[in-house]
Amino acid sequence: MRHSNSGKKLGRTPSHRKALFRNMASAMITYGKIRTTEVKAKELRRVVEPLITLALRNDLHSRRLAYETLNDHKLVQRLFDVVAPLFAGVPGGYTRITKMALPRKGDCAPMAILEFTRQPEAAAEKN
Repeated sequence: MRHSNSGKKLGRTPSHRKALFRNMASAMITYGKIRTTEVKAKELRRVVEPLITLALRNDLHSRRLAYETLNDHKLVQRLFDVVAPLFAGVPGGYTRITKMALPRKGDCAPMAILEFTRQPEAAAEKN
């Protein structure tokens, strides 16, 4: 029985899946949006959105918890200083999944773009 085992396995071991989502979360914070399969995008939301919620608290304990996932001090600093202020006062829904029209060429997997609802670059250009 799968009691308390939520989420897709994605054909990977738990350690491989954890590493995959750490890498994808790092790319998401670095670039603001990534292109991946629909299933991975939906699962990655469950990693990225709690990180932003942590960053909105903006205390030392939150930084240490975010570091456990990201394993990079510069990414944690970017998350807290650049990404989180964009979502101040927003109760949730920090990411958006846009399904792409064409599937992936090799295996015909449905593709999607996962992005923040508010982009750091767009906010910097307006100022």
